[in-house]
Amino acid sequence: MNKNQVLLQGVVKIGQQQHILPEEISIIVVAIVVGTLARAWVLKEDYRQYPSYPNGVLINIITGFVAAALGAVALPALMSKNFVAVTFLTLALQQFRDVRKTEKESLSDLEHTEYTYRGSAYIDGIAKTFESRNYIAFITSFFTSLTISILPFNIWINIAGGILVGLAVFFFLKRFTKGKTIGDIAQVKPGKVEVKDSSLYVDGIYVSNLLGTDNAEKLFKEEGMAVVIYPNENHFRINLDNFGQRQAALFEATRALGNKRYNFTRKDYEKGRVVITLVPIKQDIDALIEVVKKCPLLESAKKSHDVMKANLKEEK
Repeated sequence: MNKNQVLLQGVVKIGQQQHILPEEISIIVVAIVVGTLARAWVLKEDYRQYPSYPNGVLINIITGFVAAALGAVALPALMSKNFVAVTFLTLALQQFRDVRKTEKESLSDLEHTEYTYRGSAYIDGIAKTFESRNYIAFITSFFTSLTISILPFNIWINIAGGILVGLAVFFFLKRFTKGKTIGDIAQVKPGKVEVKDSSLYVDGIYVSNLLGTDNAEKLFKEEGMAVVIYPNENHFRINLDNFGQRQAALFEATRALGNKRYNFTRKDYEKGRVVITLVPIKQDIDALIEVVKKCPLLESAKKSHDVMKANLKEEK
């Protein structure tokens, strides 16, 4: 056997190793679909603050598809001894980190266009969520691919098993990464708005002295709305007193109901109550209570161990 024949055989072997079998194509396609659907499902969960529709949704679906594709091809690449392909995973991780950075910069640039500021703490939490949910798509896709590959049955039973395992992994990750909300640690009740000598009070709590004109007083008396947040336990004040947390709640209130002019947040140092008050465009106190309850607790705020516990089981 001459040198050219040896070289030709080597090329044929490499080509055979790189050839994708129909079974592998099925594994990759199913894993990509399950992983992309996982990203789409968690995308709908937090519609109240992000992303924007429809372009923001499209961007996140595409990045979720890429994450799912990387998770789907990782195992076939290893099985075919194509270790070079696996190195692209490091580039994917960097890309996901860039998604967080880009989203953070985008939201920061839009701060001056909102009714009130989100605040740096809230923006940081949103950006981290964007990054982490790409990992959900990646991990779900990977375990779907892994299950289909290791099951000893025919391809259709293996696919069914892979889908079930992928869904189980998805629901576990969804529950594990789901943050708590203000409603989990506090009661939110409507507050009584009063204006005394150009000063604003809610349930007897001093809020502001900026209502210096007759028009401002009249506006707040006739259209002002307020809610008061009562912590369920005293140590939950650590979260609720945090300025970033209060700013996030105020932002969600103005975003949901609009803001005709004034908006304030104030904390009561004695009893730990927190006031959210504004003159909204939409007059709906029930909606205001609901949106404040659903405001996420920020990871950057100091929290007790009870609050930091992940949602791996149902709350009592």
